[in-house]
Amino acid sequence: MSEDRSREPRGSLVVVGTGITLGAHVTMETMAEIEAADRLFYLVTEPATEGWLRKLNAASESLEPLYAENKSRVQTYHEMTDVILESVRAGRRVCAAFYGHPGVYVNAAHSALQMARAEGFPARMLPGISAEACLYADLGVNPGDVGCQSFEATDFLAARRRFDPTSVLILYQVGVIGEAGVHRGMKARPTRLAVLGQALRKHYPAKHPVVLYEASSFPTFEPRVEQFALDQLPGMTIPAMSTLYLPPRPARAQDPSIMMWYLER
Repeated sequence: MSEDRSREPRGSLVVVGTGITLGAHVTMETMAEIEAADRLFYLVTEPATEGWLRKLNAASESLEPLYAENKSRVQTYHEMTDVILESVRAGRRVCAAFYGHPGVYVNAAHSALQMARAEGFPARMLPGISAEACLYADLGVNPGDVGCQSFEATDFLAARRRFDPTSVLILYQVGVIGEAGVHRGMKARPTRLAVLGQALRKHYPAKHPVVLYEASSFPTFEPRVEQFALDQLPGMTIPAMSTLYLPPRPARAQDPSIMMWYLER
């Protein structure tokens, strides 16, 4: 008699974002997935968010203990993926919740989805409110005005990314620039900020404004918005969760032949 596999539980995976502000940024669809999961894995930045998730689903487990001193972030991401997939393979309905948007700078989320789909499991991602979305709101930035470019800070330097300084420039993970691992309280090294400053000075004047931004994690708290001149960058204290925003230089002259299109009937 052949084995009947139709009754075996089939695992699944949904990756969700908790947004930035505690509880306020979670969609109804994300909330439903968190509560309905057989197993909830999460990686968030605030103990309050952790407590909130545990209240929503008692079958929850933090992925943060996988980080360790002198341990490669790449190795940690692989281990996170393995933990998530192990539960999916066991036939559970798994939800993995990550701070912000789960598709933005969350390597483990993408890896887990790719592996689950490759192995034939239903897997999908639900969007969340990202730090960039909060930046647009808090700093009054309209990316439709002159365009917007965003880069991971280490990649920006290592790959010598080409960009347009007359558009908005956003640099992420400046606080961990060039770091293989992470730990609590990590801040950017002044020597590496100096290298970043030198690269930016090729495109901006010394007194060009730079904004150090960090979205608020709680509804009643203000975001961190600290403006300084570019030449002050090496002396700034930049925590791991901070983002750098550089407003655009004066716009280039527009092509009159293109602008004439607006006058056509």
